[in-house]
Amino acid sequence: MKLNYMQLPIKAHYFFFMAAMGPILPFLPVYGKQLGVSALIMGSITAILPILFLIAKPAFGFLVDYFYSWRKAIFVTLLATTSCCFICMYFLPILPGPVLPDHSFNNVSCDLLPYCTTEEIYKPDLCTGVKNTMCHWTCTDKNFSVRIQFQAINEEASISTNSSCLIDKNTTSLCAKSDNCTVVCDTFEDNYCLYTSVTFWGFVLLMSLGNIGFNVSNCISDAICFDILGEGGEMGYGRQRVWGTIGFGISAFLAGYAVNYWSKGEVVQSYTPAFLLIFIFTIVDLFCCKKLDLPVMTGSTSIVKDVTKLLKLKPIIIFLCFATIAGILDSFLIYFLFWYLEDLAIATGTMEDIKLIEGIIVAAQTLGGEVIFFSFSGKILKKLGFGYTFTFCFVCYALRLGFISIATTPWWVIPVELFMQGPTYALCYTSIVAYASKVAPPGTSATVQGIVAGMDDGFGFAIGSLIGGIIYKVFGGVITLRIFSSLAGITAFFYLLLYLLYLKDSTPGTKNNVEWKTPEEAQMKCATAEN
Repeated sequence: MKLNYMQLPIKAHYFFFMAAMGPILPFLPVYGKQLGVSALIMGSITAILPILFLIAKPAFGFLVDYFYSWRKAIFVTLLATTSCCFICMYFLPILPGPVLPDHSFNNVSCDLLPYCTTEEIYKPDLCTGVKNTMCHWTCTDKNFSVRIQFQAINEEASISTNSSCLIDKNTTSLCAKSDNCTVVCDTFEDNYCLYTSVTFWGFVLLMSLGNIGFNVSNCISDAICFDILGEGGEMGYGRQRVWGTIGFGISAFLAGYAVNYWSKGEVVQSYTPAFLLIFIFTIVDLFCCKKLDLPVMTGSTSIVKDVTKLLKLKPIIIFLCFATIAGILDSFLIYFLFWYLEDLAIATGTMEDIKLIEGIIVAAQTLGGEVIFFSFSGKILKKLGFGYTFTFCFVCYALRLGFISIATTPWWVIPVELFMQGPTYALCYTSIVAYASKVAPPGTSATVQGIVAGMDDGFGFAIGSLIGGIIYKVFGGVITLRIFSSLAGITAFFYLLLYLLYLKDSTPGTKNNVEWKTPEEAQMKCATAEN
C-alpha cells in the first residue's frame, strides 16, 4: 500500500484533535446532571448553543477564506482556546450539600425521623447546603409521600435521625407504624442555589465557548482536508476523517475507565483523568498543526456573491432542510443518550458501572461502526449516490433509536451503538460535508462548509435539544426515543419520494465524473478531418 505523505499531517491532526475532545464531549450532559441541572434546563442550554454555531461557523469560515495567509494562525489559536475552556471546568467549585446517588433507600422507617425545627427549615436564599425533596414511601401496609430535608453532614444523602428531618408536622398519621419501607426521592429542590451559583454559570459559559470552538474547529478542519484532497477528491474524505474517530474512541474509553476507577466508592464522580487527557492530546495536536502545510487554492473574488448564488438553488435549499433534520436526530443522541442511560442504570441497579459502560459505548461507536463507515463512505457514495445514501442513513436512525428504546439495561445499548453509529452518524456526516464540498464554488470551501454545518449541528441541534429536553421532561426517555425514531422513518420516506420525483436529476453525481457538452460546444472543441 502506497503511503501519501502529504496527507499524514491532516490524519495526525484529526487523531489528536478528536482525542483531546473524547474525554469531555460525551460526558458534558451527565457532568451537568451531576451538578444538579435538570433535563429541561440542559435542553434549553444546548438549544441556545447551536444558534451560536449557526452564526460562528460561517463567520469563521469567511474569516479563514478571506485572510488566507493567516489561516493557520487563526486555526491554531482556535484549537488552543477550545481546549482551555474545557480544562477550566476542572477548577469550578463543587456546590455544598448532600448527593442522591440513586434516589432510593431500603428498609427505613418514617416514624423514627424528627421534625425540622423552625431554624432548621430550609431557606432558599441562604444556600447552606441543606436540601429539600419529596420522598415516596412504599411500606408493608401503606403508600404515601412526605417532604424531607437532608442536611449537609455527609456527602451522600441518607435517611437517619441525625442527617434528615420531616418538614411538615402534619405527616404524623402517615408515618405512624411505617417500618421496613422502600423510599424513592425526587431530585433536590435547590434550583435557586444552583442557578445563582458561580459553578452553574461558569459551567454554562465554559461549555458554550468550548462547544463553539470545537464545532468551528471541526468545520475548518473539514475545509482544510478538502483543500488538501483537491478538486474531485471528496470521496477520499472518509479515509482522513476516520483517524479522528479512532482518536475520539480511544480517548473516550480511556477517560470512562479512568474516571470509573478513580471514583470507585465515591458518590461524586471525579473527572481528573479526563482533564489530564485533554491537556496532553491538545499539546500534541498543536505540534501536529505546525507540520500542516495548507495547499495554495484559487481564491474567490467575491465570496458573498458566489455563496449567495449557490443558496438560491432549490436543490441546495432542500438539502439544507434535510441536513437540519439529521442535526435534530444527532442532537438528541449526543445530549440525551447518556442522560437516558443513567436513568436506565438507576432503574436497573447498574449505576456502579455506568461510567465504564459510557466509555465502552463511545469506543463501540467510534472504533466499531464509525471506523468502518468513514473508511468505506467514499465507495458507498460512489455506488449509491448522495440521494439513496441519505435515505439509507435516515432509515438507520429510525432503527437505532427504536432499538435503544427497548433495551432492558445499559449494557444492551453497547451492541446497538456498535452496529448503528456507522450507518447513521458517520455515513450521514460524510454525505453532508462531501455534498457541500462538491457544490462549493472555488475559494469558498470554508464558508460553504460553515453554512452547511451551521444548519446541521447549528439550527438542527438547537431544535433537537430544545424539543428533546421538553419531551423528555414530559414523557420520559422511552417515549422520546420512539418519537424521534418515528421522525427519522417519516423523513426517510419523504426524502426518497422527493429524490425520485425531483432531486435525482439535479443532485451532484458521484458515479459519473464526465462533463457533458452541448453539440455546439463539442463541435468547437473537436478537430475534423479534411477530405
